[in-house]
Amino acid sequence: MLRSLYSGISGMKNFQTKLDVIGNNIANVNTYGFKKGRVTFKDTMNQTISGASGAQNNRGGINPMQVGLGSTVASIDNVMTQSSMQTTGRSLDLAVAGDGYFVVKQGNAQEYTRAGNFYLDNNGTLVNGDGMKVQSYNNGVLKDITVNVNSVLPAKQTNQIEMKGNLPTDAKGSSNLVQQIKVVDDKGLEHVLDLKIQPQDPAAGTWNFSFIDNTLPVDPANPTANVVSQTITIPAYDPNNPPSSKSFTLKLNDGTGAVKNFTINMPIKDLTKNAGSLDATAIPDGNTQGTLDSFNIGSSGEINGVFSNGLVLQLGQLALAKFTNPSGLSKAGSNLFQETVNSGTANINVAGVGRGTIASGELEMSNVDLSEEFTDMIVAQRGFQANTKIITTSDDILQELINLKR
Repeated sequence: MLRSLYSGISGMKNFQTKLDVIGNNIANVNTYGFKKGRVTFKDTMNQTISGASGAQNNRGGINPMQVGLGSTVASIDNVMTQSSMQTTGRSLDLAVAGDGYFVVKQGNAQEYTRAGNFYLDNNGTLVNGDGMKVQSYNNGVLKDITVNVNSVLPAKQTNQIEMKGNLPTDAKGSSNLVQQIKVVDDKGLEHVLDLKIQPQDPAAGTWNFSFIDNTLPVDPANPTANVVSQTITIPAYDPNNPPSSKSFTLKLNDGTGAVKNFTINMPIKDLTKNAGSLDATAIPDGNTQGTLDSFNIGSSGEINGVFSNGLVLQLGQLALAKFTNPSGLSKAGSNLFQETVNSGTANINVAGVGRGTIASGELEMSNVDLSEEFTDMIVAQRGFQANTKIITTSDDILQELINLKR
């Protein structure tokens, strides 16, 4: 009789805990990156009235007789299933499609989140809504991500013009290739040149390379005076002995119409001489000065800065943490998770390396299903009511016992 009384009390406590978890799930149905909780129960120890006995002396075995003493909470799980994405169109709203957690830090405190609604603070540092700094990953090192919208990329002079592609051995004498290229001099000024490639002895891999600055005045008496030409023979491919770079001294317009000599190197190790198409391409290095126009975040978490001079440079790459047992993470509030001894150590790398990809302009919604939560709420409510009946029934029996003596 008293056992049933306390069994009912334990059941009421358990279903109250279940209702608490359900209420928290419903309250966070619109919380970005929220992962719902789930309660499971287990029975408590049993009181053994008589033990089991085996068959013996032509007598069958007897099962044990036990009376249960109620139930208790077995676990409150974090359900880490992927939720659907909501498109926001905001470039700093990020979602992880697949495994992984964004890494955020405040001082030495390192935590993890699936909520990717990030912002730039007054220093250009990428932070979450609580000001915790989002981390980038590079060669095993975590760093704060800073995007300086007022940054200026300094000019860098051209030192080499790398040649890639094929110069066909079956080219005709009229098979010329003309390409416009841009070079930057030591003062950061840009010059547009014509590069003309003409076959001399294509079967032997011999071609003529000419650079022309069309902004220089032409001397009628010597029209090729401003043309820089050199005949180059492409050697047979030998990975152990690549051909050395060729050197050119270009003639550039110094801005006044006068000639300015400018020396560059031309690596030709990536040129081939095979029958087929003429598709050699010149790739100069160097750049003019530029300012940051915009930036975007790719699927691998790379933050690409687009500069006014046409360059696109990677400003950083978002870190993603992965855990052996993500359900073992501890909720720390503010959409954050903390590592525990049962979650495993955070394995940090970039998106796509055994992890999910990053979707820019989207946010992961809560994985709470209202229909499921309301169904569980009804079950918990009826379970709570049933346990109250156990208590009231036990109380009625106690009252009858008291009434035996009047």
